[in-house]
Amino acid sequence: MQITLVQGLLMLLVGFICSIDQQTEAFYWFRPMVASFFTGIVLGDVQLGVQCGAVAELAYLGMTNVGGTVPPDPLFAGIMTVVLAYTTGQTPEAALGLSYPFALLAQALGILFKTLYSFVPHKLDAYAAEGNVKSFNGLIVAVTVLQSLVFGVVIFLCVYALQAPIQAFVNAFPTWVTHGFEIAGGVLPAVGLAMLLLTTLKPETYPYLFIGFIVECVLANIVTSDGTAVFANVLPVAVLGTALAAINYAYEKKIDETAAKISSVSNGGDSDGI
Repeated sequence: MQITLVQGLLMLLVGFICSIDQQTEAFYWFRPMVASFFTGIVLGDVQLGVQCGAVAELAYLGMTNVGGTVPPDPLFAGIMTVVLAYTTGQTPEAALGLSYPFALLAQALGILFKTLYSFVPHKLDAYAAEGNVKSFNGLIVAVTVLQSLVFGVVIFLCVYALQAPIQAFVNAFPTWVTHGFEIAGGVLPAVGLAMLLLTTLKPETYPYLFIGFIVECVLANIVTSDGTAVFANVLPVAVLGTALAAINYAYEKKIDETAAKISSVSNGGDSDGI
């Protein structure tokens, strides 16, 4: 499948908007799941966008900025996974493996901009000391828009201008190499989930992990009359997760209210003058 000029320009717009969101972290549109969904809409294949977004999101789930560490860019990974699957006919898993160099390219661009923008905090301090609100806000908007525009142009070049050489390069791979990328793409989601668990898995969250494991095992063995596995529909799992979150929220809220009452009583309250 070929990407048209109009689709390429729309992808530039998607990249621009999502890059702004990536810097502001307002709506998390830069996450692979959302960026891939937008890409699927632009390319006219929403199902492919969701499929690619799912595997890419899992792979980059635990990759976050820690200190000075900058992980491969999730925005480029989400977009290019869909684009590569769309233009080369590869599976989402293989496309995920092939998209990794583009994520590294965006990672390098991000580091370059952070280096070039090292003067920005000092200028903002000066504007703040002067009370120059207009220049303060203007500088923030300018550097954000400039970086997002560059990212959008690079996405346009990768998606449209360079699609023919990229497609020819991928199609020139032997079958065993492509299969290797597919295996790597299938493993990456497990790695991403494991990285997330390293930071979130605590003794108090063990029960939720076990509940999810049991639900998956039970639903995976249930097959409907037409031969479709029940676990193909993740809605029951989502509903169960929402219910558990609501129960936990209500429980913790009750504990906080009880603790506040005990604290009030132990302090003598406000009416005894102490």
